[in-house]
Amino acid sequence: MSEVQLSTGEVKTWLEKQTGSTLTPVQIQAQKQRDEMQKALLSLTDASKMLLDNSAKEIEKRNMKVYNRARALNKLAHLFIERIRKLNVPDKVSYDSLNIFAQEIQKALAVTEVDIRNWFPRISPFFIIDRRKFLALYEKTKLAFNALNEFLTKEYVKTKTLEKTFHLTEELQGLEKQLVEVEQQKTNLRNDVLRIDQEITVQEQQTAGQKGKVMLEQLRQVETEAEALNNELKHALRHLQKPFIKMQALAMSGGGAYLTPDELKKVGEYLENPFEATLTEETGCQLLKEILQKLSRLMREDKLKLKDDKARKAEQAVEEILKRDSLASIQGRCVEVSARKKQLTDSPEMEEAKRSLSLFQQQIEQLKVRKANLEVDERIKGNARDDLLEKIRNHKKAIEANILSFLGKQVQIK
Repeated sequence: MSEVQLSTGEVKTWLEKQTGSTLTPVQIQAQKQRDEMQKALLSLTDASKMLLDNSAKEIEKRNMKVYNRARALNKLAHLFIERIRKLNVPDKVSYDSLNIFAQEIQKALAVTEVDIRNWFPRISPFFIIDRRKFLALYEKTKLAFNALNEFLTKEYVKTKTLEKTFHLTEELQGLEKQLVEVEQQKTNLRNDVLRIDQEITVQEQQTAGQKGKVMLEQLRQVETEAEALNNELKHALRHLQKPFIKMQALAMSGGGAYLTPDELKKVGEYLENPFEATLTEETGCQLLKEILQKLSRLMREDKLKLKDDKARKAEQAVEEILKRDSLASIQGRCVEVSARKKQLTDSPEMEEAKRSLSLFQQQIEQLKVRKANLEVDERIKGNARDDLLEKIRNHKKAIEANILSFLGKQVQIK
């Protein structure tokens, strides 16, 4: 069996040529059946309105012999009219739409049959002519329905697959159009992401330039010096770390560490950031020396319970500070570095540099947020594209299978 190669745009035209003589007459007949059914329902609606009008006239006369029956017929006519009104006559005829229409009619006729059987005998002997007119049109409506249903089950159902295939070809063209649009949107989003990447690069270069200004560079150098001094102090006080912690714990537990509140606070400062601690000291770190004298006493009294090696190293460190004033030089450098840092940070030029830097950073953050949002949209479009590709593949397979089953021809849709 030779295989026919068709593009999406060619399938419908090719299928029309292959099946026009089969499908077109059936579709014409389907429209005719729809029209006949609609005409019968309109006639039945007119007959129901006649029942409604004539029963209303009798109700107005207040003739007690007819009154109750007229009210019953009036209510029944309302039900008939409303029931027919709810039926949806398909504008575009297809097997599915006409089949749904027939099912709705069948349900409406079944309920109406019950109403006629239950209520028309109770209305007798009044409204005989009106009821006969209605019943005659009702029977014609049932005949029209039977003709429609027979056409659906015997003739139209044979072309159901073919009609469905035409519908699939139209959907396929729509899906491929959507695919082109989604891919274009995804491309536009990718271009927007790349453009924002370039903007971020430019902003970061400008930020780097701003950071390289003399004032900011000087501030960074001073901060580096301050960090180096802090590390130097930590090294000088390294053997006092453990004794200070034990001394602090002893004082806080009320164990008699001989510390005043200010001294206890200062111990914490030296443990956390010795650079900052020296800045609030008098020249020569007098408060620290007082603390060390009390620490030396605690060690002599063995209140800190230090190991011999740690106690020995702590005593050497205390001696270096108290007798040789080993921290005096470092403290002087800390004060000098702190003064230079304050001078830089308090200058108008530094404030302007910081404002500019902050603005650049805000702009970069905003660009990054926009980029992240665009990337989310891009992923969504990517998922939509994948879904469309899957639907297109499934539609092509279904059309190819339907053509093979109906026409016995092998078709591949490119």
